[in-house]
Order: sequence, then structure tokens, then C-alpha cells
Amino acid sequence: MKKIILIPGLFLFAFSAFSQYKWEYGTMSGAANYLGEIGGKEKTRRNFILDMKLSQTRFAVGGFTRYKLNRDVYIRGSLSWIRISGADNLSTNPGRVGRNLSFRNDLYEASLVGQYIFYDVADLGRTYRYRNDFKAYAFTGVTGFYTNPKAQYEGSWVALAPLHTEGQGIISDAPKPYGKYQVGIPAGAGFFFTFNKKYRIGWEFNWRTTFTDYLDDVSTNYPKDPNVLSPLGQALSNRNPELSYSDNASLPAKENYVYDPVTNPVAKRGDSKHNDSYLSTTINASYVIKGTSRFARTKYKTFFKGNKFKKRTIRAKF
Repeated sequence: MKKIILIPGLFLFAFSAFSQYKWEYGTMSGAANYLGEIGGKEKTRRNFILDMKLSQTRFAVGGFTRYKLNRDVYIRGSLSWIRISGADNLSTNPGRVGRNLSFRNDLYEASLVGQYIFYDVADLGRTYRYRNDFKAYAFTGVTGFYTNPKAQYEGSWVALAPLHTEGQGIISDAPKPYGKYQVGIPAGAGFFFTFNKKYRIGWEFNWRTTFTDYLDDVSTNYPKDPNVLSPLGQALSNRNPELSYSDNASLPAKENYVYDPVTNPVAKRGDSKHNDSYLSTTINASYVIKGTSRFARTKYKTFFKGNKFKKRTIRAKF
């Protein structure tokens, strides 16, 4: 009796060894923020999360596919829609409050990263069936994204790049116009639980270091000759005149926000020494696809066809 049970059991175990759970597809959603010139706290620019305003946290949503390369390495491709924003009027730094700039940017991102599993619980709950597990990972890779910062003005959102708010491409010693397609390096960590070998839910923190300082349309100085800008460009280049100094006498003088060859030859508008970056923290859910191993496909392709046994055709001989 034991042999009768053992033989089918060994057969099922061998067949399950040929099956692999390598591909998965899923979605993710969560929150996003950025580090740049606009907003911030009472001090001058500080790195990482020390200069972020939580009130300006926005959303991040997307989809992904992930492939198990081996036991410890996964490859993931993803598409995301991420919104970031900032506003100087929320800062506690008087200089930034007086600058009075603000922006919103919808980033459309495509990423490819490698994930390394540094902690693995293969049999969660010790059921000895190895159907549930837990994995923690670190990752890095490359991302490309579309960027188009906008500012709200008179009830409408206005794209800032075409306005050349710092004289880009118009004034001789101003920086070049910035492109809408940029690249960055994502890096972070996360974890996920697997249930019944097929369903996964996890969390991830993702920080993108970019190669642009214009996620917020602010980087260098006020233009030396604002008259070369369009009327709308002038209005959104320097928004200090919109403030009421009678309501806030602690603000820096208006002369700090315009170029003057004698009194203000620098007319600093941003910080060109540091590029902008952005982050997201998301919860993700995915479904793992069960496939057949290469060994099973090559060695047993005549024995299996799809999910059915190949039937033998017997012909009568006369």
C-alpha cells in the first residue's frame, strides 16, 4: 500500500520540479516627493529627505513585470506616472518665501532595474509545503522619464520650459534650454510576501538621482535682461512682485530678486551645483505565472502537449 502511494507521489514531485514560477505581472501605487530648489525648510538646501515638505507629497502609480533570473536576482521593468510639486510659500526660509515660486510636474517614467535578494524566508510559517515565502531586496538600474514642469497662473497651469524663465537659449551667458526627456539612476530597497506560490504583495522605497536640475524649472540666476522674455515669461520668472510686503515685513528686499550689475550682479534664483531628484514609496501587488522549465520542454515535448497527455494512435493491420 505504501508503494502504491509513494510512486504517484514521486511522479507528482518530479513533474512539479519541471514547473517554474519565473514571470509575474503587477501594479503599484503610493506617494511621491522631490528634492530641489523650491519649498524646503528654514535652512538652505540639505540633501536627501531633510529638505522635503511632506505637505507637497503627491502620488505614484504604475505597472511592472518581473522575471526571476536565479534564486537571488530578479529583473524588473516598469512604467509609472509620478507627480511631484513644490511651493515656496510653504517654506520657513524667508529667502524662499520672498522668491515665491511654485511648480507641478507629471513625470512619465520607464525603468529597468536588477533586484538582489539579501534576505529570504523560503517556507513562511514552516508549513513544509514551500508555498508562502518572504523576500527582501535591494536594487538599482536605469530610468528614462518625460518631464514638463508647470506653474499655476491666473487659474491655469502653464508649461514653463517654453518661457525660458532663466533666459535659457535667449541670453548669451544663460544655460541651454533643458530637454523634456531625461535619464536617472533609481536605487532603493523593498520586500514582498508570496502566497500560494502565485500571489505577491510588497512595499518599496525608490530614490531617483537625475542628471537635470530643472524638474522644478529653477537652477541658476534671474535673467540679466528680463525684457527679452515674453510678458508671461517675465511674470513667471520673478513672482516676488505678487507678494504684499505690508503683510510680511520680514521678507528680503525686492532688489534681491532682480538682476542689477552694481547692487545684485549674481541675482541667484536657484542652486546649479545640485541636480534635482525624486522618490516614491509604493505598495505593489502581482500575480506569478506558472510556466514549464526548459528541461521539461526539451526532454518531454513528445510526452506532454499543452496540459494534456499525448495520446498514442493505434492502427489496425489487416
